[in-house]
Amino acid sequence: MPLTALIADEIAKNGPVPFARFMGLALYHPVHGYYSGGKARVGRKGDFFTNVSVGSLYGRLLAVQFAEMWERAGRPPDFSIVEQGAHGGDFAMDVLGALRGSECFATVTYRIVEPSASLAAQQRARLAEFGGNVVWCESLDALAPFTGVHFSNELPDAFPVHVVKWDGSAWCERCVAVENDRFVFVDAPLSSPVLTAASEQIPQPLPPGYTTEVNLAAREWIADVTAKLMRGWVLAVDYGHERADYYAPERTEGTLSAYANHRREPDPLARPGGIDLTAHVDFTSLIECAETAGMKSAGFTDQHHFMVGLGAGHFADGANSGDVRAFQTLMHPQMMGMAFKVVCFAKGVELSPPLSGFRFAR
Repeated sequence: MPLTALIADEIAKNGPVPFARFMGLALYHPVHGYYSGGKARVGRKGDFFTNVSVGSLYGRLLAVQFAEMWERAGRPPDFSIVEQGAHGGDFAMDVLGALRGSECFATVTYRIVEPSASLAAQQRARLAEFGGNVVWCESLDALAPFTGVHFSNELPDAFPVHVVKWDGSAWCERCVAVENDRFVFVDAPLSSPVLTAASEQIPQPLPPGYTTEVNLAAREWIADVTAKLMRGWVLAVDYGHERADYYAPERTEGTLSAYANHRREPDPLARPGGIDLTAHVDFTSLIECAETAGMKSAGFTDQHHFMVGLGAGHFADGANSGDVRAFQTLMHPQMMGMAFKVVCFAKGVELSPPLSGFRFAR
C-alpha cells in the first residue's frame, strides 16, 4: 500500500494525527520513508547539500578534531567514533582515510548507527577497505557504552517535530487530517503533557496565529546519547538558533520546510516519502537537556569560527586550490559558515583549554 494511503487509513481510523507522526512516517517508514527507503539524494544533483557534499576537506578537518579528543582523553586503547546520519558513508571514508597510519587510528573503532538496511549496505560497500575498523548497529539502544566521540552532521533537524500554534491565549497543536482527498493541517489540543510543558517554555508575548515547532525527539535523543557515553564528547553540527532567536515574534511561520531538487516545496504535506522535511534546531533546549542528562557544555559557535579554528593548523604550510575553495565554502559567512552551528558536550574529560574547533568561538 502506498504511504499516502497508509497515512490516510490511519487518519480514517484514529482521527487527525500530530504532524510529528506524519513526519516520522514520511521520513522513516521502513519501506516508503524518504530516508529509510533510500530516496534521499544528497549533493549537487540531489535534493539538498551538506558539508560532506563540499568534498573530503570537511572530514579531514574533523579527523583532526577527533584525534585531539583522543589525545585529551589520555590516548585510550579503545576509542570509538560514533556517527549517526552517515548517509552513504562518505564522511566516515574521509575521516578514516585521514586518520589511517596514525597512532590514533590503531585505537579507533568507527561505529555507525543505521536503522536503514539499504543505507547500511551502501555504507558497507563504501567502507569495505577498513574491514573490522567499522561496525554497525541498528539503533542507539543497540549501541554498547563507549569512550570516544558521538558525531552527527544535520541529524536533529530531521527528527519529527510537533507543530504548535498560539491562538492568543493558549497553545494548540497542528495535526494532519484528510480533506477532499488531500492532507491538510487542522488545530487540535496538545497531544501530551510533555509537549504542553515544552510549549510553555516558548518566550512570550507572541501574536495570535504564531506557528512554530517543538522537537521533543531531539531532547530524548541527547539523553539517550548521554546514557551511552561513558567518557568523551558529543559533537553535533546543524542549522538552527538559540531559543530567543528561534522563537522570535517575527518568525510567525516557524522553520518547518520541505525540499526537493534544492527547491523549497510549498506544501510539506503534499508528497509524504517523496520530499525532505526539516526544521531548524533549538540549540538552547538541546544544551539544557544535555546538561540535565549529565553532560557539560564544551563549546558552541557558528561553523565559520569552528572551521577557522580547525583550519589554522591545516593551512599553516599552504594548501592546494581545491582545499582552499572547499574551505571558503564551509566557512564563508554568507554560504554555510553562519547558517550552521556547532555544539559540543563533554562527560568525564577536562574542558580547559577549549578544543581547537572552539578556540575562536564567539
